[in-house]
Amino acid sequence: MPLVSIITITYNAEAFLERTISSIKKQTLNDFEYILIDGKSSDNTMDIVERNKGIFSVIISEKDNGLYDAMNKGLKVAKGEYVWFMNAGDEIAEENAIEKIKLLYLQNADVIYSDTMVVDSKDKYIGLRTEVTKHKLPKILTWKMYNKGMLVCHQSFVAKKSITPFYISKNLSADIDWCIHCLKKSKKTMFYDGILSKYLEGGVSQRLLLKGWKDRFKVLQKHFGFLPNFFSHILIVFRADVLNLFRISKYLKKS
Repeated sequence: MPLVSIITITYNAEAFLERTISSIKKQTLNDFEYILIDGKSSDNTMDIVERNKGIFSVIISEKDNGLYDAMNKGLKVAKGEYVWFMNAGDEIAEENAIEKIKLLYLQNADVIYSDTMVVDSKDKYIGLRTEVTKHKLPKILTWKMYNKGMLVCHQSFVAKKSITPFYISKNLSADIDWCIHCLKKSKKTMFYDGILSKYLEGGVSQRLLLKGWKDRFKVLQKHFGFLPNFFSHILIVFRADVLNLFRISKYLKKS
């Protein structure tokens, strides 16, 4: 059994997939399987996969019902002790990340998390997620800290396969729900000393912004109840989600 199942979801990802694959190839400990779930890309994504097929343990390319349906496919075939989602364009930040995860595994960690490095499409450093957003990372993470949304970037959240649920469907905040479920089941959640991932900032579609707010409200209400969630969302509205997007877009215009 591999220590970690690294899962990449792709759909027409030819522009950024190479950087993700490259970061995985650089790992100093080869105790992982690499799973690719592709939504039947029509560009050159699968040509890139074919050129790098030696790194993959599982390759599935077929039509799916969206991102979280594809992620569930990845969970179904994953055989590792841990699962780690690293989507096209995102990168493992440190070459010895699997080695460091193994040390935490030996300490019986159920969930492993860290800060995240945010970069643009040219791999230019924007900042740590804790610097460019209001999400300040705690040294001791609990599910109740998710009452205002996604506290830890998904790419910097590694969980034991045995405690992971499947993602709920047709909800843009399914990742928040998934992380909360993992943390509720986690007996030992441990901070990773370093940076697990580099996150490719891609912006938020205005067309999906309203649905995103509604979906997040539904997820958080399920876990925290209506009134606590209602008051949390009043704070969320005035929190830095909108301001952060403005800051990042302003930075990108200057670069």
